[in-house]
Amino acid sequence: MMHSSASQQAPQQQKKTVFTRFLDTVEFLGNLLPHPITLFALFCVAILVASGIAGYFGVSVIDPRPEGAAGRAADGMIHVISLFNAEGLQLIVANLVSNFTGFAPLGTVLVAMLGVAIAEYSGLLSAAMRGLVMGASRRMVTLVVVFAGIISNTASELGYVVLIPLAAMLFHSLGRHPLAGLAAAFAGVSGGYSANLLLGTVDPLLSGITETAAQMIDPNYLVGPEANWYFMFASTFAITIMGAFVTEKIVEPKLGKYNVEEASEDLGGDKMGQLTDLEKKGLKLAGLAALVVSALLAMTIVPADGILRHPDTGLVSGSPFLRGIVAFIFVFFAIPGFVYGRTVGTMKNDRDVINAMSKSMSTMGMYIVLVFFAAQFVAFFKWTNFGQVFAVGGADVLQSIGLTGPMLFFAFILMCGFINLMIGSASAQWAVTAPIFVPMLMLVGYAPETIQAAYRIGDSVTNLITPMMSYFGMILAVATRYQKNLGLGTLISIMLPYSMVFVIGWSIMFYVWVFVLGIPVGPGSATYFNIAG
Repeated sequence: MMHSSASQQAPQQQKKTVFTRFLDTVEFLGNLLPHPITLFALFCVAILVASGIAGYFGVSVIDPRPEGAAGRAADGMIHVISLFNAEGLQLIVANLVSNFTGFAPLGTVLVAMLGVAIAEYSGLLSAAMRGLVMGASRRMVTLVVVFAGIISNTASELGYVVLIPLAAMLFHSLGRHPLAGLAAAFAGVSGGYSANLLLGTVDPLLSGITETAAQMIDPNYLVGPEANWYFMFASTFAITIMGAFVTEKIVEPKLGKYNVEEASEDLGGDKMGQLTDLEKKGLKLAGLAALVVSALLAMTIVPADGILRHPDTGLVSGSPFLRGIVAFIFVFFAIPGFVYGRTVGTMKNDRDVINAMSKSMSTMGMYIVLVFFAAQFVAFFKWTNFGQVFAVGGADVLQSIGLTGPMLFFAFILMCGFINLMIGSASAQWAVTAPIFVPMLMLVGYAPETIQAAYRIGDSVTNLITPMMSYFGMILAVATRYQKNLGLGTLISIMLPYSMVFVIGWSIMFYVWVFVLGIPVGPGSATYFNIAG
């Protein structure tokens, strides 16, 4: 019997070793990469040198666009244009500032963040999150924790800083394993990062990059922040169900019964702070304010003669309402946020509102610096025609091997998930990959909105298992509070089932949504793109 037991343990130990090696390799490769800002600066230099070499050798491809199309050369070819010369230097110097200030995601994200900041610094978002999670019944608590994690990504840091520690405390107070609560919240916050019921700051961020990439093929193509809203709205419920299933059927049974002796500190004070009567009153008034704002906005778009419908067609598609959706994100969060703050006393006057917005902008310094270099990279890529050359060449390869339709998107989602292991920032990864893959998949026949939706799946599902994710260290610190000897590999092994179920389940949902049911991924969003049209 002893020999049999030892022989059974050996393969398990070997599996653990292989898994640990995989995690170590991911961490090692990720650490080899420089900071994303440095990465973009290096990419800019690489493009300059590569364009000089390609221009010298006359690299070109046949332009697939029809004759007479905007930007099509007279000889019907797309040539790589060198920036490694006097003309290139002049172009760079003359447009350095305009590349930065004209970068589509910059202004939209900053404006949206101003409104979210008021709701966040007033305490509205935190109170709403606590009320949602702590008001859940014992049967529904797992579903509610995952759901709250998903919708918390409207305010980027809230889920990581507030909800994940809160969920661990909640599970512990219910006699369940606290790491299961942490894992469920982490799965919602990070694994379901792109999904949400509302449009958040990530939507204008990604759509701006997508629009710039799409205009390499069609200079007039526009991609709004609402481009993926239908699909991401539905994804919120799909990820909630998948996350709760993995927590209760896989992760929690694997963790077993919690032993408080494993904690690294006394958990006697690990109690949940209930909402006060004043906070409840603030939430009710903020909810009423949100309803009033929603009603006023609906009056501008729901009636057939709504003032924010398209002035020529009278349709919602292409209307000022959709084109100005970032302004409404600002208003929708700012007004209820101020009402809540005024009620509970965290915001008494305009100065407090201004301070909240100022604090939010002060935290965006890293993002602004990143945007400066990303904007130069995107502009260089466009000027050299590298994006179009790679897109045409890649599209030819895809068509020659017959990789189209669902299998093409499954491969694209997996590739984005793999890259995300190394580059944890959604905007940084998309700024690098969009100029190549958006034009490439457009040439194969798919619309930028659909391509972006697939990217968002790949970018989200591996957030849970990459040490490169910016909050991974903080989550590990919270986890070690409950299990003192817990290491990086253990945390990733806990989260791995979520990544596996999410990538399979979410990809199947995308396939059914796009290819079986043919539902658009957002209001007015096309599924297919016809270059001849």
